[in-house]
Amino acid sequence: MKTQIEIRGRRYTVRSDEDDVDLQALAAYVDRQIAEVANRAPSLDDYTAAMLAALNIASEYERLRKRVAAELASVDRELAATQAVLGSASETPSEE
Repeated sequence: MKTQIEIRGRRYTVRSDEDDVDLQALAAYVDRQIAEVANRAPSLDDYTAAMLAALNIASEYERLRKRVAAELASVDRELAATQAVLGSASETPSEE
């Protein structure tokens, strides 16, 4: 998929192999992040503001990745405990 996006007033033609990615929304998010950095430090040039925004986005991604990994580990533990309970219940002789 090929589309036009705009970041910091500059237009880019980008291509994505993923059909479910909303490139316009992603570009708008990146644009907001760069604008936020630039507003906090107006003396920064565009390149530096973009690099700091990229670091902020990477940090956000890493925190989310770690949180998801921890939640998946918790779900795996709960699943293992449930399987153990179900396994021991099926091994118990039934009373007739």
